[in-house]
Amino acid sequence: MALLVVGLNHKTAPVAVRERLAFADQTLAEPLARWHAPAVEEVVILSTCNRVECYLQGPDAEAGVRCCIDFLATSHGLPEAQFVPHLYQLHDLEAVRHLFRVASGLDSLVLGEPQILGQVKAAYGAARAAQRTGVVLTQLFERALHVAKMVRSATGISDHAVSVSSAAVELAKKIFEQLSERTAMVLGAGETSELAARHLIRQGVTRLFVANRSPQRAAKLAQELQAKALLWEEFPEYLV
Repeated sequence: MALLVVGLNHKTAPVAVRERLAFADQTLAEPLARWHAPAVEEVVILSTCNRVECYLQGPDAEAGVRCCIDFLATSHGLPEAQFVPHLYQLHDLEAVRHLFRVASGLDSLVLGEPQILGQVKAAYGAARAAQRTGVVLTQLFERALHVAKMVRSATGISDHAVSVSSAAVELAKKIFEQLSERTAMVLGAGETSELAARHLIRQGVTRLFVANRSPQRAAKLAQELQAKALLWEEFPEYLV
């Protein structure tokens, strides 16, 4: 039996690569349903703005890695050469330790950021709903969620935890002294961008632009925030 993690994150891959490998479907039902290879018996997909990771259990490690690479390439129509150099592979105890660190916020871009625990829980829940977990990954993820809660309560790591979004807004406040009556632009319409936009509004920003490569996602977020949506190609001229 092999336990594996195959993935990439903010340490190994630039944003452009992470974006192209991310799974936009929050339920993950469709991509999870495509895992039918005998090389993989159980799978959990964790996809956030900073990481895309597949947690796998199967009879053979090498075959599992090959299956995962094929899955990622097929899912996103991406040549292997564009993402394989950014992948890491972790086996058995290394895979367990990695998941514990991820769930606890120790592997995050901002140490101790609070969102990742919910994202790990959601990824595990999606895999369970799709009946892609068995004895091994069920025990692993249940234990990881428990360990993450213990780490947060015992160490105080989350007492002053901030997200990337709130850290960015705090930096903006230091630069501009105050943000009330300011105009701001958010590039991207994913979870991190939405959080940044909401932090900016709470700090008094009165005019907000949202630009995203997907016009539909930009329009949806802009409507929710009473902001103006921009085409991605338009944002440089609006910087003025």
